[in-house]
Amino acid sequence: MSAALRQRLPYVAVALGVLGLDRFTKNLVESSLDLYRSIPVIPGLLDLTFVQNPGGVFGIFKGLDAGWRSALFTLVPVLAIILITAYARHVPPDHRLTQTSLAMILGGAAGNLVDRLRLGYVVDFLDVHWRGWHWPAFNVADSAICAGVALLMLETLRSPVPSREAPAGPAGGPPPIEPARRDAP
Repeated sequence: MSAALRQRLPYVAVALGVLGLDRFTKNLVESSLDLYRSIPVIPGLLDLTFVQNPGGVFGIFKGLDAGWRSALFTLVPVLAIILITAYARHVPPDHRLTQTSLAMILGGAAGNLVDRLRLGYVVDFLDVHWRGWHWPAFNVADSAICAGVALLMLETLRSPVPSREAPAGPAGGPPPIEPARRDAP
């Protein structure tokens, strides 16, 4: 195993961990709950409710024609997985927060894609509500995607913005002049 691959194994483990936890919880919900049945976890705040979501995140586009919806919600996650993987390969492995957030997004996208390919919809079950107001049901994959995006945004805000000024030389003076290269035309 190459050193580069060995450095990325923790991030592969994060993505597979998200995918595994997502699959485990969805299988548990499907085998334990009837459709639309709710079990209070924190009364007045959180229930487990088995919902079949044919749309996108938070049910967006669920009214779209089934053929278009299926194509859209299969192609977009496949494209996202390809792009995230390509981007992650270009980010140095020691950029831990960026790599971890990309792995979380990747694992979540893969988890929901598995549902779409297997069932034609996504299994959602986390039902957050307060005094009659309900947040759209979601799952572990959705949570990992949102947390990954939030961490990526945090990392972007935290990273220093490159200066547009010329680099300073010794003692803050002008940068040293480099000798001309002999092989230059």
